[in-house]
Amino acid sequence: MRAQHDRNINESPFKLFAAIRETRVQSRVSVNVPQQSARPKKSKQKAKAARPGRRAELALRHLAIQLPAPSYYHDKEPVEIQLIHALEENPPQGTKAVEWFLLTTIKIESAKDIEKCLRWYTLRWRIEDWHRVLKSGCKIDDLAHETAERLRRAIGINLVIAWRIMLMTLLGRETPELPAEILFSDVELRTLHAYAKKKIKPPFVTR
Repeated sequence: MRAQHDRNINESPFKLFAAIRETRVQSRVSVNVPQQSARPKKSKQKAKAARPGRRAELALRHLAIQLPAPSYYHDKEPVEIQLIHALEENPPQGTKAVEWFLLTTIKIESAKDIEKCLRWYTLRWRIEDWHRVLKSGCKIDDLAHETAERLRRAIGINLVIAWRIMLMTLLGRETPELPAEILFSDVELRTLHAYAKKKIKPPFVTR
């Protein structure tokens, strides 16, 4: 998970972020940073500027730490956890550098383990897109079945539908020349053609 707050850590004069920055670089990797569409400010969300996609070269650091329990849990033991720092040391001009502080319970014993955890974290963009398709495309928040079992079945079907929508969207963007027969059967294509003809309005003709 992404660390949002610069917390105190046990047996260290530094806080979380400063402590990891003081350690040596253990590996370097290249990751895809996806494009980001501009987003206006909303009541509970900050505005976001548009960002083109790019490759980012990241320096990786790692530190095993102990996070003390909050004051209202003063009788609890500290939590042992792994901290990963990923920093883009030379971002493109005019671009904010990528910098992530990641907390994980995965055991880390080598640079390869650090890289593996980072790769897993970069999958979050796809997962967030999938959740967005489920909510905005499949409208699972609007399901109103009378029993939990029916709701589980409906969500299960929509999980597959959302995956197919994402797959078609990605293929359409990256390889638009692919024939539709790769994903659709003859019956499905005929149905889509009929539906498209029904949706297309005839041109307005004046006399």
